[in-house]
Amino acid sequence: IVDLAVVEENPVVFYVASATGGLWKTENNGGTFEPVFQDQPVHSIGDAAVHQKNPKIVWVGTGERANRQSSSWGNGVYKSSDGGETWLYMGLEEIRHIGRIALHPEDPDIIYTAAMGHLWGPNPERGLYRSRDGGENWEKILYIDEDTGVVDVAVDPEDPDILYAAAYQRRRRPYGFHGGGPGSGLFKSTDGGDTWAELTNGLPEGDKGRIGISIYRRNPEIVYVCVEQGWRYNASTAYNERRAGIYRSEDKGNSWTHMS
Repeated sequence: IVDLAVVEENPVVFYVASATGGLWKTENNGGTFEPVFQDQPVHSIGDAAVHQKNPKIVWVGTGERANRQSSSWGNGVYKSSDGGETWLYMGLEEIRHIGRIALHPEDPDIIYTAAMGHLWGPNPERGLYRSRDGGENWEKILYIDEDTGVVDVAVDPEDPDILYAAAYQRRRRPYGFHGGGPGSGLFKSTDGGDTWAELTNGLPEGDKGRIGISIYRRNPEIVYVCVEQGWRYNASTAYNERRAGIYRSEDKGNSWTHMS
């Protein structure tokens, strides 16, 4: 299980996304589940999202987020306008693995897709994508390089022009895994994704790995990130100096404190 997408006005209805088993829906708080993605050409899911203003709108990003040799890839993003009964393919085929889909809290036509890119090799299609027309067209608004994708994106619930995005450099090989590098980093936009600045004040120096982002919705000044250590540029967890962990900001990312 890689994600839950809950209808907040009626939380007995939610979707369960699986790494290699499609998307499932319950309407009775998990008493029973029905598969709602089984007729699509791919089975691997990276993320699912429900638009809370119109919960009939559901997005699925295909291609699991894991980095194993056995990880399955997807072929882009899908959209349902009827609660998962039918799906439209909305493109982005070559991004292969999707870390997150974030929806504008008010405007259902604005969507952000974090594209991790190919696991086994470089490709220029990775990065962060934005659509302003419900997925009909996409523009790449954050790009580092052909080895670095975007694994997470979060939208400020009070000011949707404020975005956070986590760039993630990675490469799977038959004999090992490069789980970080100089491309990884945390970025912020204050204009809806048109321009970006890297956040560094208080975050660990050197190469980083994967980063996860969470905004405290009651007070969006508070942001948490989980930072994976990447300065040794491999998958080892035995470090001479531990720099990874949970970091907290109380000023929307301008400064960070290492919490644990």
